[in-house]
Amino acid sequence: MIRLGLRLAVSGGREALLRLLVTAAAVAIGVGLLLTTLAAVNAVHAQNDRYAWFNTGFTADGRTAAGSAGSAAADREAAAGAGADGKAPMWWLTRRDSFQGREIGRVDVALTGATAALAPGVDRMPAAGEYYLSPALAKLVDATPPEQLGDRFGGHRIGILGKDALPAPDSLVALVGRTPQEMADLKDAALVDRIAATSPDRCDDCVVGIKSNGTALILTVATGALVFPVLILIGTATRLTATQRERRFAAMRLVGATPRQVSVVSAVEATAAAAVGMLLGFLPFLAVRGQVAGMSLTGDRFFTSDLTLTPPQVAAVALGVPLAAAAAARIALRRVRISPLGVSRRVTPKPPRPWRVLPLLAGLVELAAFLVWHPSSVEGQTRGYLSAFGLIMLGLVLSGPWLTGQVAALLARRTQRPATLLAVRRLADNPTAGFRAVSGLVLALLVMTATVGIITTMTAERGRPEGGRQFDNVLVNDLGGGYTPDGQVKSTGRPVPPELLDALLAVPGVRGVLPVHPIGKMVPIDAGGETEAAQTVDCRQLEAVRVFGHCAPGAATAYVAYVWAGFRDYSAVAWPAAPYTAEQVAALPVVKVVVGTDGSQAAVERARTMVDAAYPAVRQSLTLAEGMKLSGSELKGYQQLANVVILATFPIAGCSLAVSAAAALGERKRPFSLLRLTGVPLSMLRRVVLMESAVPLLAVSAVAIGVGLLAADLFLRSQLEYTLHALGAAYYLTVAAGLTAALAVIGATLPLLRRITGPETARNE
Repeated sequence: MIRLGLRLAVSGGREALLRLLVTAAAVAIGVGLLLTTLAAVNAVHAQNDRYAWFNTGFTADGRTAAGSAGSAAADREAAAGAGADGKAPMWWLTRRDSFQGREIGRVDVALTGATAALAPGVDRMPAAGEYYLSPALAKLVDATPPEQLGDRFGGHRIGILGKDALPAPDSLVALVGRTPQEMADLKDAALVDRIAATSPDRCDDCVVGIKSNGTALILTVATGALVFPVLILIGTATRLTATQRERRFAAMRLVGATPRQVSVVSAVEATAAAAVGMLLGFLPFLAVRGQVAGMSLTGDRFFTSDLTLTPPQVAAVALGVPLAAAAAARIALRRVRISPLGVSRRVTPKPPRPWRVLPLLAGLVELAAFLVWHPSSVEGQTRGYLSAFGLIMLGLVLSGPWLTGQVAALLARRTQRPATLLAVRRLADNPTAGFRAVSGLVLALLVMTATVGIITTMTAERGRPEGGRQFDNVLVNDLGGGYTPDGQVKSTGRPVPPELLDALLAVPGVRGVLPVHPIGKMVPIDAGGETEAAQTVDCRQLEAVRVFGHCAPGAATAYVAYVWAGFRDYSAVAWPAAPYTAEQVAALPVVKVVVGTDGSQAAVERARTMVDAAYPAVRQSLTLAEGMKLSGSELKGYQQLANVVILATFPIAGCSLAVSAAAALGERKRPFSLLRLTGVPLSMLRRVVLMESAVPLLAVSAVAIGVGLLAADLFLRSQLEYTLHALGAAYYLTVAAGLTAALAVIGATLPLLRRITGPETARNE
């Protein structure tokens, strides 16, 4: 029977060959998109693994007994001995710098012996006065005046960092060698004897990299959201010319074939087409691999080599797609297996029952349950939300035929137009077949609605107001790391030396320098809506950086609240006077050095280089605009991911609709031919075809949109404690365009009616 099935699939005439090619092409598209999604998930993890070494010194793994700077005796004792595997300890500090709004990852090291552990991407660690740069950063340094960028690293370049050290192809990374004396004085510098190798998504105390509780959760849900449309496309493609095949298999049953033999033949036909499509699916994956690598799903591009598939994933797709096709063929021919006369006599199938709505309701109930009980672990959250959204998607597919039947029955009782009556009567007779054609598009609409709802709300809740051009002009270096509730600063820098002030003010484009000084306590104030302050400034210097306000009339110094993040413009706020002289304030330590500029690249970058050299910190100077951009980078990654889901699901749905519409016309050519012979005009038949597709499409789409919005709201409330925000006009335009395109796809098949409904069709059959 296997040989017979293969012969029917390949040598069954032009119709069989066409069915094989169309099915294989449809499966190839679905498989290509699925493989691309799986590869993108792998690329995120591969990129994250290369962030691991940046966390050296932050995690307990690799620290020596001395820990971090501050215990001189312990530091000297640790530096004198050997660490793990005989490696000499070295000083290590990972820092974040910026240039023209781009992040620079900088690692400062100081060797205490010749056997230090080796960082990835280099053949030896840099000594004092030496440094490595990533290819992108080296190119940038060579094209930029040294006082704006190159002088930050000192010494001379000894090489280029290899790929193993770079999260992304255009990553800006520097590995800088310094002396142990310099490093021992830096806050947060640590003595380490090995390089961190644990991926940030598996590390509790890592501070650099992508945490799994965000991106991994959404990537997993997105992958699950794509699996369902792909399965629908495979099932739709394997049902091409189902009516003719049902008749052929029914004839085989009538001449003595057993149900098992019929099942084997149908499974072989479907599996052969799906297997060819599965193999061809690697072609679109390889074709778009380079374009996907250039997409910044995580905020950075991928190396093309990161978009790879694991052997288990390849095996799962290679086995799963043909098995899914065989299962779809078995389900499609269940009537033939029960009774061959059921096909030849065209028995009306049983109508769908209301129980089909239960999985949809169960998925919504599971999401609602998370409002009361929420999994504490990331794995539990992933499993919970994935199962809930899986039930919702399965429930929509199962309940679609029942909803279609209910709407068709309602219209049948209320319409008097012949075309509408013919269409809804046919839908009421077999709502499963009517819904099958639009199921992929309806499911894509559900996925898009839920995704856009979640991203829109996250953007609205976490978005920062735009500060305009003035926020590009102000540079802030943070040394304090925040305040305790009683006003004690966590760390400080030395008082600003006069020569640094003079040098900064001599830079063309620098308009003022504002050191911010801690006072060691919280002081009640009444200005700008702020009620407490723990810092003071010189009023003359504050006037030069007006975005943060001005002093009360006659004040020499003033209390200023914590306003340095640039959430809004404080230029109109008058801060109350403080009981200090300008000389007393100048002698205090500093927690911030603020520089006002004209916004030019030269002024900002020269000032940044000078301030960061004098006051090195884990988080180097940022303009206010750069800080806002950095805080919104995660949201941009989520928005990019949402776009990928939308762009992937809609083509799959469009292919399903096109295949279904063409197949439906081919299967109904005899009844349509008979209607034409009885005098029904061709225009009426075209309206019947449009109505048969438009009724389930519009009716179930409305349900899909409502369910998608409800699911998004439940997810946001349970996971993020947000309430769903109204969707923008772009969403509704996209939905309208998608539905219009769907109707256009159906309309494109209507010219086939004239060719397939001639008198010869009725006569020959």
